[in-house]
Amino acid sequence: MSQQNKVLITGAAGFIASHLADALLARGITVTGIDNLKLGKRENLASAFKKPKFNFFQADLNDLATTGQIIANESKSAPFDTVWHLAANSDIRAGVADPDVDLRDTFLTTFNVLKLMREHKIPRLAFASTSAIYGVHHRPLTEDIGPIFPISNYGAMKLASEAAISASVESFLDRAWIFRFPNVVGSRATHGAIYDFCHKLKVNPAELEVLGDGTQQKPYFHVADLIEAMLFITDNGKEKLNCFNIGTSDSVTTVKYLAETTVRFASPQAKIRYTGGNRGWVGDVPKVNYSVDKLKQLGWAPRLTSNQAVDRAVAEIVAEINNS
Repeated sequence: MSQQNKVLITGAAGFIASHLADALLARGITVTGIDNLKLGKRENLASAFKKPKFNFFQADLNDLATTGQIIANESKSAPFDTVWHLAANSDIRAGVADPDVDLRDTFLTTFNVLKLMREHKIPRLAFASTSAIYGVHHRPLTEDIGPIFPISNYGAMKLASEAAISASVESFLDRAWIFRFPNVVGSRATHGAIYDFCHKLKVNPAELEVLGDGTQQKPYFHVADLIEAMLFITDNGKEKLNCFNIGTSDSVTTVKYLAETTVRFASPQAKIRYTGGNRGWVGDVPKVNYSVDKLKQLGWAPRLTSNQAVDRAVAEIVAEINNS
């Protein structure tokens, strides 16, 4: 098992990172969270704030002086042994509209985290990457597939981040784990198709507009399975540089299923209107064939299929909206 006693989580108030904070605290690990609260929400950390081993700071990773001072102060009692770097722009469409978003919030945050880790001698990094690095391929996406040509700025900056991490492993990091995520769904989401559909139906319960023709299909993965997989990989991935696809096995969901399930939970009388075409937006990969064989060989497999993950996530997000 990878020994983690004190960790730093970047983007800690975000969708995935806040669930991660809960899981690490449940293991008895001391957790410091940093988030600029641009996308993250303080209320996502409600459970974490109740734990004495949790501390949180609102700061921007691109403000090196402030972030460096936080790390220095928090290291006085005991040094950090691992950084979980989840801070990034997580909205692909925002990066299409303004490419500076992904340069600043996805790549430069990684670059600066690595600089700070080198300065403060933090030896291990766990990094949230993405299946978007692969671009469009017509065969299963394995970790060693190539060439890799992302079609979104988000994917490009995540791939550049992976390259910077690889170079850092060669020069100063003891170990790094790279997780390539599929579409992750569940409670505390801040964006994504299910989130968008639920909010559209709240505004107009009579009709749901869906970008594309509904045939787009991708693996969807519940955040609870994701956190379990990431922890399993850091416990068992013993290479100096570990890279794993995380996702469902031989299981995808169509946008049509997403739309129909959301309507069923949120507004059963709504009509669905498709805009047409096989892509929802620029940078959207219409079909993904995602291999998780490497993760299976390590000894882990998900509990939920893609459709089951969608069902659970829709129920959770609809409940959150209704209670907000």
